[in-house]
Amino acid sequence: MADAATGIEGRLEPREFKRIAAIVQEDARIDLPPSKATLVFSRLSRRVRDHGLSTFVEYLQFVEQDPQERAAMVVALTTNHTHFFRENHHFDHFREHVLGELQKQAQAGQPVRLWSAGCSSGEEVYSLAMCMLGTSRPMARWAFDNDVKFLATDLSPKVVAAVRKGVYSEFTVKPIPDAYRREWVRPEGEDYAIVEDVRRLVTARELNLFATWPMRQQYDVIFCRNVMIYFDDQAKSELIDRFAQLLRPGGYLYIGHSERLIGPGAGGFTCCGQTIYRKESASS
Repeated sequence: MADAATGIEGRLEPREFKRIAAIVQEDARIDLPPSKATLVFSRLSRRVRDHGLSTFVEYLQFVEQDPQERAAMVVALTTNHTHFFRENHHFDHFREHVLGELQKQAQAGQPVRLWSAGCSSGEEVYSLAMCMLGTSRPMARWAFDNDVKFLATDLSPKVVAAVRKGVYSEFTVKPIPDAYRREWVRPEGEDYAIVEDVRRLVTARELNLFATWPMRQQYDVIFCRNVMIYFDDQAKSELIDRFAQLLRPGGYLYIGHSERLIGPGAGGFTCCGQTIYRKESASS
């Protein structure tokens, strides 16, 4: 019998749910417990219908024959929730304890690299950029004049495109402190845009955190917040180990409020604040 709201016959049976969960685990290491069956149904129903199909059995047959739809299905089951200056204590710590180090580093002719891993639609990376630049262009001159770059990555092509565009609704930009908003945000129609000078500092790329990373340089700061909550412990351990390898000695890792470091890589970090960790230097 068809679901009147979706046009899909029957429901998402446990067998189909398990296959979907296995694909998402295999491709993105996201853990989907059975309690997420309703969420999976609601997010995939439209894709089933848009392809002219009427059951999840048919849809899975299609997914297993079409790599593009398989990737699109995984993206559809990822969560992209964020806002400007979320978990603000991280940005306070960055301003008070990290920014000065990075200014000296840049002014000494060394590159400064920051990465927002699992960046969603860009609010995190632009919050971090505004913290770095300060509240005026004279304050920001050191960053604009030196080798300072931000990387923002996400699995979803749609949200990566949103980062590149850098345009947000009036409601979305409300959490930005007034001093930052006056300097780095401009009206654009009914919305608001991050100014071009700031957008130029940010490179946005699609990236699966469990695929090969193209980056070769080390990073001074990595933000990966409220991303690991979707992974099982083995995946978390692997990711933390990879972050440890990519951070320079003395670099900082910021994670989400309900997350923790686990696995062998965790031993190379020292906690220096609420869900804030510093990679130990060689001397320590």
